[in-house]
Amino acid sequence: AELSVEECCDKGVEWANKNRMCASLPLISESRECSMSQEQCCRNQLEKQSCSDGVEFANARDECDSHAAENSTCEAQYFKTCCYCCLLGKAAQVQGQSCDPNPKMGYQCGIVFRSCCGKGPEGIDLSISDDAPKKQQVEISKEELDQEDPYLHDGCRGGGPCSQQCRDTGSSYVCSCFVGYQLQADGITCEDINECITGTHSCGLGQTCVNTLGSFRCQRDTSCGTGYELTDDSRCKDIDECETGTHNCPPDFICQNTPGSFRCRPKLQCMSGFIQDALGNCIDINECLSTNTPCPAGQICINTDGSFTCQRISPSCGRGYHLNEDGTRCVDVDECSSPNQPCGEGHVCINAPGNYRCECKAGYTFDVISRTCIDINECRRYPGRLCAHKCENTPGSYYCTCTMGFKLSADGRSCEDLNECESNPCSQECANVYGSYQCYCRRGFQLSDIDGISCEDIDECALPTGGHICSFRCINIPGSFQCTCPSSGYRLAPNARNCQDIDECVAESHNCSFNETCFNIQGGFRCLSLECPENYRKSGDTVRLEKTDTIRCIKSCRPNDVNCVLDPVHTISHTVISLPTFREFTRPEEIIFLRAITPTYPANQADIIFDITEGNLRDSFDIIKRYMDGMTVGVVRQVRPIVGPFHAILKLEMNYVMGGVVSHRNIVNVHIFVSEYWF
Repeated sequence: AELSVEECCDKGVEWANKNRMCASLPLISESRECSMSQEQCCRNQLEKQSCSDGVEFANARDECDSHAAENSTCEAQYFKTCCYCCLLGKAAQVQGQSCDPNPKMGYQCGIVFRSCCGKGPEGIDLSISDDAPKKQQVEISKEELDQEDPYLHDGCRGGGPCSQQCRDTGSSYVCSCFVGYQLQADGITCEDINECITGTHSCGLGQTCVNTLGSFRCQRDTSCGTGYELTDDSRCKDIDECETGTHNCPPDFICQNTPGSFRCRPKLQCMSGFIQDALGNCIDINECLSTNTPCPAGQICINTDGSFTCQRISPSCGRGYHLNEDGTRCVDVDECSSPNQPCGEGHVCINAPGNYRCECKAGYTFDVISRTCIDINECRRYPGRLCAHKCENTPGSYYCTCTMGFKLSADGRSCEDLNECESNPCSQECANVYGSYQCYCRRGFQLSDIDGISCEDIDECALPTGGHICSFRCINIPGSFQCTCPSSGYRLAPNARNCQDIDECVAESHNCSFNETCFNIQGGFRCLSLECPENYRKSGDTVRLEKTDTIRCIKSCRPNDVNCVLDPVHTISHTVISLPTFREFTRPEEIIFLRAITPTYPANQADIIFDITEGNLRDSFDIIKRYMDGMTVGVVRQVRPIVGPFHAILKLEMNYVMGGVVSHRNIVNVHIFVSEYWF
């Protein structure tokens, strides 16, 4: 049958009274509520037992620190809490102070404080029994009872229903848990927090977290090793074998502790000159075998008991040897270092132990006739084999040289091309060639015929073709040339050689007034005030061509003006053209084309006559009639050169003749401007 909560609790109390621990509490049921009740009742009983033990310890010893227990366990904490609170209560009784504890001490500490303060040293019974002898009953009012025991109506009196901590709120109570525990869903029971699982522990690297009731501890992963022990905080502490008596030093030795071990030192000390062995015996020190020789140079060391003596030595040296400065040994005499050369000039002295020998130097050979060393001419003995270019003999050796344009290689024998251009021998550009170099010039310069190094400017303007380089004027500059144009009226073309006329009328850089018309000419412009005569008005179709400007006046008669109507002149035009100054003609040049519109008369009855009536100076112009594309055209030609600059007005007439009578006439006034420059 399933056990009740009370039965499970009784089993927990029984286990606590019997084993004084709850760590290995056997669970009597698989029910979660039964297991919780059994474990909580076991822990509560242990807390009561630990608190009672603490109070008894305080009454018996009047102190709490000498109690041997693991401080990290909950039972030890309850033991010390009740022990300290009882000591505080007893101290308050001795000092005649009130037995009412400070509420900040906590509820459980307050009960122990009041009990130890009120009962004295005869003992304290924290349990409540119905069988206890009853004192004479005295009637006490409720108000007096409340004043006698302020905790009478405390809902947390005697621990209350909470498993650990209880706080009375007046109308109810609130349960809470100690540090390391958490309140369960029933609001009463406290369960241990496993800090190792929740990750709230502070164990470092190389340590393992081990959960305990209400806390945890950190355990080292590896042992401390011989001579060390593990402390509660998982640190390795040296074991003092001398203090614990775990050493094995003999009676005549003194134990001296060292980190992780110990050392046995003999009580008897040896005199100077002796050393003590492991058994404490004094052994003589042989000073003569030490690294630093105790005796000075020229003396031998002789060991004695506890000391040593020095004895002088006097060695005898043979021929070719002598004593060193210390007089301790024989050293070789270096005959070759003597100022008097033992071998003579051209020889080399070679020292040997106790002797020396003479040999010819390198580059010399022994002459059996003169019995001397003579120079070897390597250049003559090995022709063409030592040097790439030229070989020069020297006493005892030789050296190689190179011809001009080459330099000696790192091996001292070969020759490699010398890059003369690195020293900038040319005034402009340099090209290295094998064994020499060649100078050349940049564009616009030519190499000097005198030294072949300097570069001279080429005057392009003075060349036979220089007159055709620029259309106006050529200016020579170092390495090139520049073309210029007249100072006004022209600008340099994009090809930097030709000159282009500036059309001031289009660019609006003229100074003509509002009543004047701007006419562009070569190298400038003219402001002309061309007004139509009476009975004529300006036509809106003013023609603007590249080289000519035309203003046309057409007849506009007033009403009933018969003379105006009968006048054959229908249009008067003004045309401006610009011509160059004197130049040779191979054939006439056509400059003006007058296209006639044939009147609506029968073709066999009408004729068109073109004529130059005024301004034809020196008969420089003529006019011919031509038929083009079904139209009659009067072509004005320049037949003679004109010397300018000057301005002339050439008056042309185009007459429509019918039956010998002029029926229609158009007048064209040509303003001719002859320019000084023409491009």
